[in-house]
Amino acid sequence: MDHMIFNRGPSEDETIVAMLAAALRRDISFGALMPDQKLKIEALRARYGGSNHSMRETLRLLSAEGLVEATAQRGFRVTSATQEDLRDIILVRSEIEKLGLELALQHGDVQWEGRVMAAHHALRKTEEAVAANPDDLRALEWDEACKTFSEVLIEASGSPRLIGLQAKFFNQSRRFRLALLREGQLDFDRRKTRQAALLQAVLQRDTQTAMATLQDDIEAELQSEP
Repeated sequence: MDHMIFNRGPSEDETIVAMLAAALRRDISFGALMPDQKLKIEALRARYGGSNHSMRETLRLLSAEGLVEATAQRGFRVTSATQEDLRDIILVRSEIEKLGLELALQHGDVQWEGRVMAAHHALRKTEEAVAANPDDLRALEWDEACKTFSEVLIEASGSPRLIGLQAKFFNQSRRFRLALLREGQLDFDRRKTRQAALLQAVLQRDTQTAMATLQDDIEAELQSEP
């Protein structure tokens, strides 16, 4: 019996950390936890639950993802969200995702094309819903659909490390996209046109057009269009 409990402990702890990380990640993305805000363990435990250990592990995990920073006083704070940060995230996301898409277009099969089409369809549905009513629930569903579409585009790249980097920097970009949504600065008609063009280029295996359209889409979804 003791042996079974001993084996189950780490799994339960990992589950708690994953749940806490998801909650903090969501609140950072939606601006409930603000850029540069100090993150005190006791205050976070009161708000989200968990033990000192699990919350500290959660903050270490989010620090590795670039959403949280360790401070000189051995504490933590939410990472900054300046225009310079945004430019850097757009640069890195663009290079990672274009490389991933180029490789996926070389290696992806018909089943991959089907997953891209399904992810695009789900994105269109959630985008239509959030454009009509941008409440928090629809915004969360839409943002998850954006994430899934970006992930599926490169999942056939054959590079787990590239896929991991894409997830990391996509998570860093979420609060910028959601801020534009809250401020009514997203052009949903242009987004629809770009996403359709990207899907068409993928299905036609037109690498040059697909990569150029992906670049445009990443830039436009993170900063207001002229």
